[in-house]
Amino acid sequence: MTGSAVPPSFRLAYVPGVTPTKWVRIWNERLPDIPLALVTVSAAEAPGLLRDGGADAGFVRLPIDRTDLSAIPLYTETTVVVVPKDHLVAAVDEVSAEDLADEIVLHPLDDTLDWELRPGRPANARPATTADAIELVAAGVGLLVVPQSLARLHHRRDLTYRPVLDAPESRVALSWPEDETTELVEDFIGIVRGRTVNSSRGRPTPPQPKRERPVTGGARRKPTAGNPTGKATHKSAGKSTGKSPRSGSGGPKGGRRGKPGRRS
Repeated sequence: MTGSAVPPSFRLAYVPGVTPTKWVRIWNERLPDIPLALVTVSAAEAPGLLRDGGADAGFVRLPIDRTDLSAIPLYTETTVVVVPKDHLVAAVDEVSAEDLADEIVLHPLDDTLDWELRPGRPANARPATTADAIELVAAGVGLLVVPQSLARLHHRRDLTYRPVLDAPESRVALSWPEDETTELVEDFIGIVRGRTVNSSRGRPTPPQPKRERPVTGGARRKPTAGNPTGKATHKSAGKSTGKSPRSGSGGPKGGRRGKPGRRS
């Protein structure tokens, strides 16, 4: 059966906290005939999903195992501590890791922050997910240190957050299989990097034919020196008719007006 080829599509994975809405909107404007499907994946599972072909590209949190994967770092997030609204930390603008030394700080299994030494005192058990840890913070069990986008994602009215100055930061990157840098992947890279549709790696629009200027009835007169309009001056008009202009205040000096003298 002819014409049964599967039409192209693009699968984009993203980890919690990343909002791909803006880039998806630009994709739909530029490539309306190629549908983009979103795939939600945990930060830990994202690299494996890309390697197994579950998505063409994806937003991941660094660091990841870069074996067979390309990655373009996009931005770095502020790290915050999530606390109940009536906690002492809520009364200040920012804290340090040392300020949390006496607090129980939860460490979920899906934590992506690259700690050398975690702040605070550990809880008796590690929550399975960040969402579970948020529930424990609301219950007064402990505090939670996460990238700011995750604090916003799991926002609750009874919780707030403050920046942690000396905590490790989370970097978000666009990643894809190294051997699968397809034309569609290049298109999406261009969108994320802010390239215009007519850039070297974008899909240029067809060139428009040049519009020819209408031919006028005659050639334009070349302007003469000191006369940018090219129009004849009063002097040149008088010269062409053979008449001498009347002498006035600008005429030659010594000129007399009246009848000529009688010849002797």
